[in-house]
Amino acid sequence: MKAVALTRYLPIDDPQSLTDVELPAPVASGHDLLVRVEAVSVNPVDTKVRSPKPQVETQPRVLGYDAAGTVEAVGENVTRFKVGDQVYYSGDITRPGSNSELQLVDERIVGAAPKSLSAAEAAALPLTAITAWELLFQRMPFDSETGGRGKTLLVIAGAGGVGSIAIQIAKRAGFSVIATASRAETVAWCRKMGADHVVDHRQPLTPQLQALGIEQVDAAINLADTARYWDELGELLAPQGSVGLIVEPAGALKIGDPYKLKCIGIHWEMMFARPKFRTPDMIEQGRILDRVAQLIDAGELQGTHTETLGRIDAATMREAHRRLESGATIGKLVLAGW
Repeated sequence: MKAVALTRYLPIDDPQSLTDVELPAPVASGHDLLVRVEAVSVNPVDTKVRSPKPQVETQPRVLGYDAAGTVEAVGENVTRFKVGDQVYYSGDITRPGSNSELQLVDERIVGAAPKSLSAAEAAALPLTAITAWELLFQRMPFDSETGGRGKTLLVIAGAGGVGSIAIQIAKRAGFSVIATASRAETVAWCRKMGADHVVDHRQPLTPQLQALGIEQVDAAINLADTARYWDELGELLAPQGSVGLIVEPAGALKIGDPYKLKCIGIHWEMMFARPKFRTPDMIEQGRILDRVAQLIDAGELQGTHTETLGRIDAATMREAHRRLESGATIGKLVLAGW
């Protein structure tokens, strides 16, 4: 089967950073689905895993943590899907990724793809949808249907993949949402996703919120630079508020006051935790994806796909990584077809 892989961890401008390879096709067993991959999207985790380091792989390593495709075969313990089903998923960072024609993935972290979306549009959703949903509704103490009523949520980096979903599901749960963005096009995107207000994250946040008549927020999710906004969020969050984080800080964080004084809840999200540690509740990820697909098909959520760069090959994948590393992407970049 065709695949895009690496053996050395190199800067993305090096043609050997990602290469086209031929690999043996895997065989499904147990709870695994064998999926024929039709489209993939790129996420910051792809570039982080690929980033330069001295390690050398003895066998080609396939990255990719978002896919949509068709079930080609099933293992003997599979009960949720059958051959021919259209599915979407993010996968497991400990296993070969989605940048291959065929991929094995545990059925418990797979969802039925939205019927109203193309494979390319569906591939843009899984990692970001799971991350946003788990963070807001399973790590943080909010119900997915009505948990935001009467509350304000600040979303730092609202125009990225996770932010784009988080704004939507928070609005649906009743939150008043303030997103951050710094360019005209990202401000417009956040408003399209449903943000009530958009403020500039290149400037201090507190005076901008005060200008909107907002002295404090009930919750915040920082999807960008944890350390940069740490002190300011401590002041902005209301007593007994909550902060959600997905990016590890470069250095130590001051966990004392005002976080301790206000009893602010600190919640970490790593969407690969369930599959990596084979937690008893890993089927929750499949359920989240099924629910997101239902909401997409019902018109209650909108997709976040912004551009299909081309087919799935090394040259196009290197371009996708380059764009993502620029920090200027909006929504999600997708590759489709072989």
